Order: sequence, then C-alpha cells, then structure tokens
Amino acid sequence: MKINSKTQNITNDIFKNRRNRLINMASNGVFIIPAMHSSIRNNDVDYEFRQNSSFWYFSGFEEPDAVMILDSKSKKQYTMFVNPYDLDIAIWVGARAGIKGIEENFGADKGISINKLKEKLYEITEQHEIIYYSFGDDPIIDPIIKDILIKRRQSSDRRNKNPLEIKDPSPLINEMRLIKSKEEINSIQTAIDITEKGFLKAMQSTEHDKNEFEIQAVLEYEFRANGSKRNGYPSIVASGSNACTLHYIENNSVLIDSELLLIDAGAEFDYYTADITRTWPIKGIFSNSQKTIYEIVLEAQKKSIEIIKPDVPIEMIHQKALEIIIEGLIDLKILSNTKENILENKEYIDYFMHGTSHWLGIDVHDVGKYKQNSKSTLLKPGMIFTVEPGLYFGENIKNVPEKYKNIGIRIEDNILVTESGHEILSSNIPKEVSDIEKILK
Repeated sequence: MKINSKTQNITNDIFKNRRNRLINMASNGVFIIPAMHSSIRNNDVDYEFRQNSSFWYFSGFEEPDAVMILDSKSKKQYTMFVNPYDLDIAIWVGARAGIKGIEENFGADKGISINKLKEKLYEITEQHEIIYYSFGDDPIIDPIIKDILIKRRQSSDRRNKNPLEIKDPSPLINEMRLIKSKEEINSIQTAIDITEKGFLKAMQSTEHDKNEFEIQAVLEYEFRANGSKRNGYPSIVASGSNACTLHYIENNSVLIDSELLLIDAGAEFDYYTADITRTWPIKGIFSNSQKTIYEIVLEAQKKSIEIIKPDVPIEMIHQKALEIIIEGLIDLKILSNTKENILENKEYIDYFMHGTSHWLGIDVHDVGKYKQNSKSTLLKPGMIFTVEPGLYFGENIKNVPEKYKNIGIRIEDNILVTESGHEILSSNIPKEVSDIEKILK
C-alpha cells in the first residue's frame, strides 16, 4: 500500500505548541527566525527549494523569503512576514499563501508583507531588551539587526532604557528538537519504512555490469512511489573501492561481480529523514574475505546497540564499536599493538575514521549537543540517532593484505531511546549475511 505524501503526523496544533514552548523560555525577548531563500541554479532556474529546518519546525510553512516573529510581550505573539499574494507569480510558479493565507491556514496571529520587514522590525524590537537571533542565518536580516543594536546602544542612556542584547536562540531550539515527540517518531518511522522498500528493491536489482546510477534510480523510485517527495540527503551508491570514500555521490561506476555495493540513503517524510546503510555482494554471495570483514563490522554494530538505554553517555556507543573493530583488526593481523596502545595512538584511524553515531531528525545530522559541561551527553527517552561502524581498506592504505584491498563496509541503523532501553526502528531492513544472500538470490 502506498503511503500518502501529505503530512499526516505534524498538525497545526503541534506547531503552535512548539511556538508556545519557545516563547515561554524568554519572558523578555523576541525571536526572529528566517525562512530559507530561493537560490538560483543557473539562468532562470532555481535549485529545488527545501525550507530551513528550524523555521519549519515552528511553522510548517514551506514558502521562501518569510520571517517568523515570536513576541513574548505582544497579544499577537506570532507574526509572519510573507510575500503577498501575486497573480503573476501564481501563474508562473503557483499560488502563495499571502497575508490572508498565513493567518487562516498556518495559525499566524498577524501576517505582514515582507516588504515592510525593516520598518516593522524596528517597532517590534523597541519593546524588548533581548533579541533572539542567530547572526549568519540571513544576509538580509543580519545588517538590520546590527543597525538596530547600534542605534539602541547609542540612545539607551538618554532614554533610560537598557541596551539591547542579542542572544543566539539555537541552544534553546536545539534542545527542543533533540527530544522527539510521538508524532515525530511516527514520521521518522514512516521515512524508514519507505527507505526499507527502496533498499529491498535495490538489492533485488543488483547485477554485474549495471551502473551505480541504475541502482540509485530503482532505490529512489521506491522512495517517490511510496510517499517521499525527496531524499533526506544525496544517496551514496558506492561499489568496489568507491565504498572507501565516505561521502561518495558520483554514483556512475559499473558494478563488478567480485565487489561489494554500499548504499547509504534515506527517504524524507514530513521533513523527517531516515539514514540507513547496508553493504552487500554484487554477485549475491559474500566471498570469504568480504564475509570476514562484514562480520567484524556487524558485531561492532550489534554490540554497541545492545548497551543503548537512558543515562548511557552517547560517547560509549562509539567506544564499544571501536573496541570490537580494534579486536577484529588485531585478529586480522592488520594491527599488532595492544588494544590500549592502539586506542591511545589512534592506530585504527586509517581503517575506521568516522564516529559511530549522530542525532537524526529533521536534518540527517540533526541538531543537539554531544557534550554538556565537558561530559558526554546522557541518552534520554525520545532521542533518535544512528549507529554506523565501518571498515575501509582503500587501495592506498598500508598494512592491508591484498585479499582485503578495496573492501569498504558500513552498516547503519536508526535507534530510538525508550524508557526501558531502545528500539531499532530500521530492524526490518536485512543485515545478517544469510538474510542478505537470500534476498540477492
């Protein structure tokens, strides 16, 4: 059954509750949160538009060139500056919500033309001692805020007003976004379920002499056919030595029977993304060398997932994966030092050079601190993150036996921290050797 691409889980009431929570964090401040702008690709063609994640998190509004104001002192706390409705624009690119639409359909207390932004920002900020705004977020707003700040400081003494303070709202917003609600978890689960369909079709379509981009087309067709209108990030479809390039996205090499295929991809749904990696043999059966490396990575992933529960430091997930990876490298006689010295000297870094986990949500590398007060962040229910150890033996890496050269393997799942432990949201996507080989046959 196809999944409807219409937003199902995140409603206007949820957006409103998020705005209220943010406003309540700042009794004497005003939040200024800009939307993303359209960006020209070439001549009169724009890049595909995708809304700024935090702006969407509080609004659900997908048009460019808008600005959200959340004002703790005003009776109309939620103001949105938008492009007015324009018939000519509607003919060329589609109707915009306009002033009326932003109030009636998106819950704004007040809609104002974006053309009045500069003038109105002076009026709105006049009532506040703190502006919550992230400098660098918007090239149009940055100089306006700077000018407001200068004028306020110059006049504060003679007008008996406190000078204006600018605070970055990101820490407050990121803290909110780090813990997922049940609706957000449902959206991420839907994105993962869609991604599962793509991976299964990609596995079934893998053949010698096909091109990587052919497999990508099969994968992403399933994403679109099942309700995901875009990817959460560019798909990595990497065969052979290409898998040893972590962010390989050329996807234009021919598949060879003796090699592996690594796919790292995720469908987006409701603005929330999956992030899955699987690696499998192009000819359908792992060679002994490939299977040896694969099972080291799989064990590292499974052992590191086992320890996930509330109050565990997220850094421990990486340490557990690293421990298993190092033991495997010692067993392969690629490393010969003690485990302690290998860790201290980072002798593993040529073969496992990335972290094991990152937060997952509206962004594939979602917001949230990994350290708090110089200590690793403790896991809490509602956090979602990846677990993705890997081993990479590129052709130029030293001390690697020839039979392992050009093998790159990564296995990645998406994990939800629960009250009692964890849930592997992507558990239906096969990763055991026997299950993968069964599908490939």
